Amino acid sequence: MWALGSVDSYPRGYRNPVILRVSADLPAAGDWDPAPVESFSTNAQSLTLSFTYTRGGAAGSFDWQLEVSPYAVIGNVPAGASEWVTQSLYTAGAVAAGADSQSLVQREYQTYTATGAALEDFVFGPIELAGTIERIRVTARESGNVGAPGLLQITGELR
Repeated sequence: MWALGSVDSYPRGYRNPVILRVSADLPAAGDWDPAPVESFSTNAQSLTLSFTYTRGGAAGSFDWQLEVSPYAVIGNVPAGASEWVTQSLYTAGAVAAGADSQSLVQREYQTYTATGAALEDFVFGPIELAGTIERIRVTARESGNVGAPGLLQITGELR
């Protein structure tokens, strides 16, 4: 915790709240956002996301996926490495005496399904960043009624 009036020798590259998706319709045909908004997250310990969604038609839902980058700029990305890394889901394998265990890990995304036609909102997090992530972004797509994409806005709060 910094004392009031102290100077941070590693200044943040963000100001809360962080708008990670301006309120707009999701792309047509269930495509992922082609150019998600990115934000610096240097030295942030955690991220909490707030979503505001209005379905475009009956059975509206959307998918979202957090992507992080340990690199401040693309020029720092080593050859053969990805600039953006997708969140993952992990499940531990069964443990048996005298045998190795196999766990599973896969890339992950979440789906939110609207409960009605009115604007809906929810919060997700905090998500642990541990001060090691340089940049963040959230990509989204309509996954329910892809012929009638809903309206989505995403705000982040970094701590």
